[in-house]
Amino acid sequence: MDNRAEVREFLISRRAQVAPEQVGLPAGTNRRVKGLRRSEVATIAGLSVEYYTRLERGVISGASPQVLESIARALCLDDAERAHLFDLAHAADPVARPPRRRNSKSWVPHQSLQWALDAITAGPAFVRNGRMDLLAANPLMRAFYKDCYDMPGQPPNLARFTFLNERAYEFYPDWEAFAEVTVAILRTEAGRDPHNKELHDLIGELGTRSEEFRRRWGAHNVRHHGAGFKTFNHPIVGEMTLAFEGLEMAAEPGLTLTIYTAEPGSSSAERMQLLASWAASEYGNAVQSASERTRSERTRTDR
Repeated sequence: MDNRAEVREFLISRRAQVAPEQVGLPAGTNRRVKGLRRSEVATIAGLSVEYYTRLERGVISGASPQVLESIARALCLDDAERAHLFDLAHAADPVARPPRRRNSKSWVPHQSLQWALDAITAGPAFVRNGRMDLLAANPLMRAFYKDCYDMPGQPPNLARFTFLNERAYEFYPDWEAFAEVTVAILRTEAGRDPHNKELHDLIGELGTRSEEFRRRWGAHNVRHHGAGFKTFNHPIVGEMTLAFEGLEMAAEPGLTLTIYTAEPGSSSAERMQLLASWAASEYGNAVQSASERTRSERTRTDR
């Protein structure tokens, strides 16, 4: 895959973020570039200027793990950025095999997975792919992200909801932070799975329809999104601050199981209980019907 532009822009963007004093160099007053110079990165990494310049022009195929590690240290890359650099180098290898992809439109969760999700009753739980499609969820998740599920003509997708649904600005009190995380997740996945047509189609759609997305996409930020706290403003029960844990699914590589939960005894926990009661009355029959359809589809597939 010819991903030279991706490699070039990523390395340049990371180099611009490293202040000279971070790596023990004088800041100086006559620097014409933001961050480090190419020659400085090459020296810190123990490479020739000519070789690093070639790499920064995108010709990264064949770079050894040792060279990549040296560049990662010189550019002060975090774990997510380092992994992204290795993903880009792997994608540039002419013999690299594309990762196994699953079509989100045809993928159906195993019955046992849906049982496990439905057994989580204290908070929203869902499975997503790197494209941020919502592939499976418990009833509370459907009530929690009701506006995302209500978007007409499209399967539920967190990235599309964030940038193309006006209700996202109210649902996310700190919309800017959610937008940054969303783009970073998509950028990370694009490096990990560069041959995924569905992913590129989504990125193209968001880039065409959202200036906010285009601006953030050009920053080339990546991240691992595993755990933390988020604040939401739900249209039914109001503001809640929730902890989240994202777990990579061993049985389904590339998919992530995420669970949200409120601190016990907090006002957020009380509001989550209110939402659960509302969901039971609002979605009880619909969720049961969806579960029955899933079982039917799985039975037909197994035949």
